[in-house]
Amino acid sequence: MFEQVFDIDATASEAELRDLVTRCERLKAAAAAAQARATAAWAAQRRAAEDAAGVPARKRGRGLASEIALARLDAPVCGNQHLGFANALVHEMPHTLAALEAGVLTEYRATLIVKQSACLTLEDRRALDAELCADQQALAGLGNKRIEAAAAAITARLDAAAVVERKNRAAQSAGVWTRCAPNGMVYLTALMPLSHGIGVYATLKRDADTTADGRPRGQVMTDTLYERVTARPADTPSPIALNLVLADTTLFGEDDAPGYVQGYGPVPAVVVRDLVSDAVADEAAKATLRRLYRHPSSGQLVAMESKARLFPKGLAAFIGLRDQTCRTPYCNAPIRHHDHATPARDGGKTSGCNGLGACQQCNLAKEAPGWQVATTDTDGRHTATYRTPTGATYHSTAPPLPGPTRRHSAIEGRLSIDIVELKWTA
Repeated sequence: MFEQVFDIDATASEAELRDLVTRCERLKAAAAAAQARATAAWAAQRRAAEDAAGVPARKRGRGLASEIALARLDAPVCGNQHLGFANALVHEMPHTLAALEAGVLTEYRATLIVKQSACLTLEDRRALDAELCADQQALAGLGNKRIEAAAAAITARLDAAAVVERKNRAAQSAGVWTRCAPNGMVYLTALMPLSHGIGVYATLKRDADTTADGRPRGQVMTDTLYERVTARPADTPSPIALNLVLADTTLFGEDDAPGYVQGYGPVPAVVVRDLVSDAVADEAAKATLRRLYRHPSSGQLVAMESKARLFPKGLAAFIGLRDQTCRTPYCNAPIRHHDHATPARDGGKTSGCNGLGACQQCNLAKEAPGWQVATTDTDGRHTATYRTPTGATYHSTAPPLPGPTRRHSAIEGRLSIDIVELKWTA
């Protein structure tokens, strides 16, 4: 039956194919509604079980959001959003849920409605739900922006004070992020209060409008931003105050394997060589080198170990460079904690094999009852296995370090590992 629903006849007419696309979209919406119902029921069962077990109220539900995110193949940080969305739809917004089940709303549009109503009381949220979604025919043809605007307008009318308070609290979510861009570039994103953001942009725009040195307008704005923040001229080499990882063969031009910049990602060989050469040529810049040993087959770092309970600085740096981001499956968050997979209290070693890079949320989640994490290091492949309280198992393997791909014999590989392990134990 499942195969028949999604079977595609290549000889079908355009109208039949259109109907299939429409049917699939409605199925996705209905599946999202079923997923919300299942999530809310899961949360209710967990609460009842923890209540019966006498778990303190402040500890109930710990780790559940991460389980939900993993079940959806999503980053654990998104788990609270999925859980909140499900509880709101099932327990507070029946008309929105019904519109989603019927395929009148997409999951994203239903999410927009839930977000806009988040600051309302239960009574007002139900009033918004009825006003906006009780008549499903009125939702036909409304796009994302119109749905969001309609929900925002009703929210403001029902409780203007709550909307103002939500905007005041939003300042606490201010932050700055980076993400990769093509051709050795990076997107720098800042979320800040409206007046601050407009003020920064207006200043950069004014400087660009009054500069006539031949540089493109966008370059003037980015150069000005860099100079104001770092207090360094944009046309001078930057000090490499970052972890730039590359093979020595790449550094000396023997191959063109890409390098890796922590917090950014892969970088072409020519770009990383330019970064290093610029920093070395600049006397004011301080570039330091650290030798790292990668496994000859997997390309991963060879392990280190310490007798201390806390991870020493060098071992913590080793784990950070090996894992690059939080090791929980699907989580891309920066590493905040260097954690024992098997806790030290249970005899877990302070070692590279037993060490994991983790974000704060994932580190707290794995401490909840029922979570188990184990690590293995086989043939240079460091693998972490996560087992959730409901019995699901997920795996995470550390990424390989930059460097050329070369074949090694078994004897060469074993000899390389033995030499490195001898160095760390000497």
